[in-house]
Amino acid sequence: MIERTPATAVPCPCGSALPYERCCGALHQRFADDGRLMAPSAEALMRSRYSAYVLDQLDYLRASWHASTRPATLAPNEPGLHWLGLQIKQHQQQDETHATVSFVARSKLGGRAHRMVETSRFVREDGQWFYLDGDVS
Repeated sequence: MIERTPATAVPCPCGSALPYERCCGALHQRFADDGRLMAPSAEALMRSRYSAYVLDQLDYLRASWHASTRPATLAPNEPGLHWLGLQIKQHQQQDETHATVSFVARSKLGGRAHRMVETSRFVREDGQWFYLDGDVS
């Protein structure tokens, strides 16, 4: 007999110590239920965006992008792309409505490893955090 792992035991792709359902999954579900982004901080939104990339949740990604910089469309993950992990290097809140998050996201495609190093800018409007843009290094 095959035992299934309860969904609450599935680790969150963002690398937190919490199960997906209690971490980014709760934010993704709330968005699916009522269209609101409920990340309590820019770092939480960054983590939920990484998890959305891993899980190909393009609607969440577009909604979490600030309207002034949101792309018209997003492409799904390339076949064979494997996300390997997220490391938050620094989170700074400049004031009540502006923050930055520096991170490294690792992936592998076609046998080649990739690292994306970015300092992202976030803005909070109407109580919701949004990804504005970032500097990739």
